[in-house]
Amino acid sequence: MKRALISVSDKTGVVEFAKELEGLGFEIISTGGTKQALSDAGVKVIGIEEVTAFPEMLDGRVKTLHPMIHGGLLYRRDLTEHQEQIEDHGIKPIDLVCVNLYPFQETIEKPGVMLADAIENIDIGGPSMLRSAAKNYAAVTVAVDAADYAGILAELRENGETKFATREKLAAKVFRHTAAYDALIGGYLTEVSGEVFPEKLTLTYNLDETLRYGENPHQDAAFYTEPLAVKSSIAKARQLHGKELSYNNIRDADAALKIAAEFDGAAAVAVKHMNPCGVGVGASIDEAFKRAFEADETSIFGGIIALNREVNLEAAEMMSQIFLEIILAPSFSKEAFDLLSKKKNIRLLEVPIERGAAYLETTSVKGGLLLQDSDMAAEDPALFEVMTERKPTDEELAAMLFQWKVVKHVKSNAIVVGNEKQTLGIGAGQMNRVGSALIALDQAGEAAKGAVMASDAFFPMDDTVSLAAERGITAIIQPGGSIKDADSVAAANKHGIAMIKTNIRHFKH
Repeated sequence: MKRALISVSDKTGVVEFAKELEGLGFEIISTGGTKQALSDAGVKVIGIEEVTAFPEMLDGRVKTLHPMIHGGLLYRRDLTEHQEQIEDHGIKPIDLVCVNLYPFQETIEKPGVMLADAIENIDIGGPSMLRSAAKNYAAVTVAVDAADYAGILAELRENGETKFATREKLAAKVFRHTAAYDALIGGYLTEVSGEVFPEKLTLTYNLDETLRYGENPHQDAAFYTEPLAVKSSIAKARQLHGKELSYNNIRDADAALKIAAEFDGAAAVAVKHMNPCGVGVGASIDEAFKRAFEADETSIFGGIIALNREVNLEAAEMMSQIFLEIILAPSFSKEAFDLLSKKKNIRLLEVPIERGAAYLETTSVKGGLLLQDSDMAAEDPALFEVMTERKPTDEELAAMLFQWKVVKHVKSNAIVVGNEKQTLGIGAGQMNRVGSALIALDQAGEAAKGAVMASDAFFPMDDTVSLAAERGITAIIQPGGSIKDADSVAAANKHGIAMIKTNIRHFKH
């Protein structure tokens, strides 16, 4: 008679699985709560202590770590000496293992979880059984996911055993599962111990969906999400309407969410190719969107929109008039949703938009991975320095603070022109700063007169300041720190421009 060892924390479908195995001639071995659940359901169960002849001890910390268990899992059926050894020691084969692990993730997700609770939910025996069974997949079937129960039973009913290819895939799944489990534990304890960049970095993600393609149709792609992703993230967004998200949609939506989260008041952000093309604020979300739209009525076509307030009917009516890929917001009024969802393909995403805490950003490079703190610097305007003879007016200061929030999200070299209510021109990703300034100023046109300029990094020469003066810019905010700062300050003084030095740079490659 074949034997199956079943010990699960998540008992979804396990009673039905065990009953079917019993009907197929398996003896069932089990432990603790699983044993009780199966017995209560009428399944005949052999207790683990009956197999090991040793009681569960240390509050259940030691029960399956025993040669009677691991010998039955690990012995090779094709080796005579292995067969002789297990017979000499009275060890019976275990042919199927169904185990899932203590809920470590669910435990550390609880608000205010204590370290002792987290430690108690680190499973030891479960991963050991899974790894033993998976190592010997030539003979042992192992299930770590309830989604696999039906397929296993179907093969057992049809063939009396599972297929080798099935056991191989299940074994690979087990090692991925235990690796992910250990990665969560390692990450949690690393954070608790205060280490930032440990000697080994083990990250784990869950497959959310396979995408139609990547940046281009000839590239395969998939979306993986963090197990502990924060609520204010694309990973946790709820799609209410529209066709599936693409690779580029997800990246653009992520960029839009981050920019919208910079603002406390009602704000609307339009993004194209991961750069903002229009940002507006207002007393209401429809007023904010109107200003974001007017900032660049051309580039917003086919864009991604993030709004940090519920979408009302007035905003929806304006957005429904143009082609948009995605609208994401904390919520949609019923009237707004009814109107926007008339468009078959537009994606409507519901997600909280909050600035949140700093996090670690990863960027892949060929052969490696770069890791850094996210750019969550909360600049204190009280620490800004006025570099010029003229101080900015209150209106200019408000405009500079607005544009400073935007410029940090624009690809370097970055220049943003605007006022206290909206962006007017954005220059992104040019190989020299004056090139970005030309793009931003040309886009702003006559509206640049009386507007302010923000630069993500210092001016290496005075050409950008002189160009800004020609177009009517009255105030500039920039990090400072160039060996030629004095040249830019002199140019600003010459033209009566107020200039603020923030002492912090916002490069974004």
